[in-house]
Amino acid sequence: MSNDTWQGDAVGLVEAFRAGDRSPVEELDAVYAAIDSSDLNAVCFTDRDAARSAAAGADVSKPFGGVPVGVKSLNEVAGWPHDHASVPFKDDVGEVTTTNVQRIVDRGGAVLAAQTTSSEFGGVNLTRTVLHGATHNPWDTAHTPGGSSGGSAAAVAGGVLPIATGGDGGGSIRIPAGFTGLVGLKATFGRIPLGPRTTYGNLTVTTGCLTRSVRDTARWFDVTNGHDPTDPLSLPRVDGWEAGLGSHAEDLAGCRVAVVHDWGGAVVSPIMWELLDEAAANLIDDCRMVRTDGVDTHVPRMGGAWSISGMIEIRALLGDRLPDCLDQLTPEMAYGLTSSEGKYGEEGRARIERKRMEVNEAMARIFDRHDGVDFVITASNPDIAFDAEGPLASSFGGIEAGAGNNGRLTFPANLHGNPAISVPAGHVDGLPIGLQIVGRHFSEPLLLDLALTMERNRPWPLVAPRTTSA
Repeated sequence: MSNDTWQGDAVGLVEAFRAGDRSPVEELDAVYAAIDSSDLNAVCFTDRDAARSAAAGADVSKPFGGVPVGVKSLNEVAGWPHDHASVPFKDDVGEVTTTNVQRIVDRGGAVLAAQTTSSEFGGVNLTRTVLHGATHNPWDTAHTPGGSSGGSAAAVAGGVLPIATGGDGGGSIRIPAGFTGLVGLKATFGRIPLGPRTTYGNLTVTTGCLTRSVRDTARWFDVTNGHDPTDPLSLPRVDGWEAGLGSHAEDLAGCRVAVVHDWGGAVVSPIMWELLDEAAANLIDDCRMVRTDGVDTHVPRMGGAWSISGMIEIRALLGDRLPDCLDQLTPEMAYGLTSSEGKYGEEGRARIERKRMEVNEAMARIFDRHDGVDFVITASNPDIAFDAEGPLASSFGGIEAGAGNNGRLTFPANLHGNPAISVPAGHVDGLPIGLQIVGRHFSEPLLLDLALTMERNRPWPLVAPRTTSA
């Protein structure tokens, strides 16, 4: 038995449990030793007695039987802190367990090992809060793992946890996956229910996971997807994503692909894009797809409208704590709340809805089955990971990128509800870069096969090289 944490993927860990090569209890103990010695600040809470009891009774015949899982702090778990990564809620405790977490335990057999850090209210792509401090990228701890699922990404890429939950309302799975060398799938809106007590906000949030391998992601969605009545917009259950991996070669052959360096109006590092363009070309050749340059891929910007509408939910959550609590919030959240105040009246609501309609029309045109493309390939992030303490990146290499540049690459799929996946595609200055592939609604099996092709033909490190043991 090893005293180190498992450095392979979660599916491999289950296989090791079944073979008797490792045990869930010893693996959990190794995870806690890794958490205690880690300099990543990726974990903000553990419930060790309950976790050890669950590990001792784990049914390893289940898909994730005995696997220690990290849960993003924005996913409510009954009895765990439910602080929204924000000081005003630091004493709140979860009353219910979110559907995705409950399913990974009940259907999957996983062990809830730790709560992972996130950005405050999930509002920015930097995991640094007043409540929990800065989370660090395991590839280089001076850099951020991104956000809002930054703690999950850092723990998985850092070899601390084999898999963890994530959520993506504007890129919060794909951005950290790209920064840390992981697989991050944002599924079609509604694929995994948001309940119980579902609130929709600006109708962009999906839940998922941060993983080291494509098969881990496929198995996670096999376990957690499917309609739940507490979320009436959730989709019917589908099966067989893991079993179907590698079976879609004929479906992919001949697919039309747009490779877009400035998707959503973003400005991408030229050095990074050179590598991503090469990765895209290789993938297109490997899958016998067709690169198409004649399709108009312009998408109207909606970052400001997305932010304003998102702040409505945060403002309601804070309630009468405002404005007195502003000095307890991260600068980004305090600024967002004050700058958006009074901008969501009747006229503002109509303007936002009109803007969203324009985005929907543009995305429908791009992915039209007759005149459009099957996939858009772009970057997951405009550059490599920036400083762990921030501020949010606004420039690189002397080129001004502009406020909100990072999210421009990921917003379109959230706003239209498309599935999109970030896949490791190399390194710049020793830090990972991610290739983002966006598909039509309900095309996740094809996206997973594209990711699998990259994984097989150009494998990536499953954990950051600096992490050799717990």
